[in-house]
Amino acid sequence: MTPFPTAIEAAGLRVDRSRREILKGLDFRVHADRITGLLGPSGSGKTTLMRAIVGVQRITRGSLTVLGQPAGSAQLRHDVGYVTQGASVYADLSVQANVRYFGAMHGATAADATEAIAAVGLEDFAGQKAADLSGGQFSRVSLACALVAHPKLLVLDEPTVGLDPVLRAELWDRFAAMAAAGTTLLVSSHVMEEASHCSSLLLLRDGGLLAQLTPAELAERGRSEDLERAFLTIIKAADSNSNGPGPGINRAGQGRQERQVRS
Repeated sequence: MTPFPTAIEAAGLRVDRSRREILKGLDFRVHADRITGLLGPSGSGKTTLMRAIVGVQRITRGSLTVLGQPAGSAQLRHDVGYVTQGASVYADLSVQANVRYFGAMHGATAADATEAIAAVGLEDFAGQKAADLSGGQFSRVSLACALVAHPKLLVLDEPTVGLDPVLRAELWDRFAAMAAAGTTLLVSSHVMEEASHCSSLLLLRDGGLLAQLTPAELAERGRSEDLERAFLTIIKAADSNSNGPGPGINRAGQGRQERQVRS
């Protein structure tokens, strides 16, 4: 089987802010047309990594390639979508007006806007002001604004935070449909149960990459079907290793992931 093309590749990626090392020499690859979960506790560096990928965070050292170009390249402006934790929409505009506005920046048509609104299940609310929507619906407007440009890579920073279980399940179903249609998704979360929705996982802690592996491999390495418990087991193992979550753990996880992709 031919390996999936690489959507994101980091080599020795380091980011410093205010003389503090935030990302500590990360090495990984994200394969295209899949959902990759970026998981770890708050403060582990997830948002910094995503900001670097979309080109709004300066890299201190190493390299970061996105869709074959250096992260932040002008060529990527219409190919990479980014949904932040805070909804980035205009509350006094309707859902349709918001999506059309952001779509116009990418040359999208009215039909593209209608398609994006339907993709997040807001067809019945297209004419309503964003301010009049529920919290979950409001968050989905941001997602529609990112989808309208048909990005090849969609980066989502904790998109399910604060949503009820039913809405979370609906969003993950939509993410799966997007990946099946050819979009690469990188989705961050600190909720380990969401790892089961992903094809591949990047586990971060304190700015280091603990492992890159599949949910099944996480359960196996952590000796538990409860993925949160499995993750905690891996953290304890890293803490007991005198070298910490260094390159050895990183490369081992990546090697298993690449063997799984080739099989």
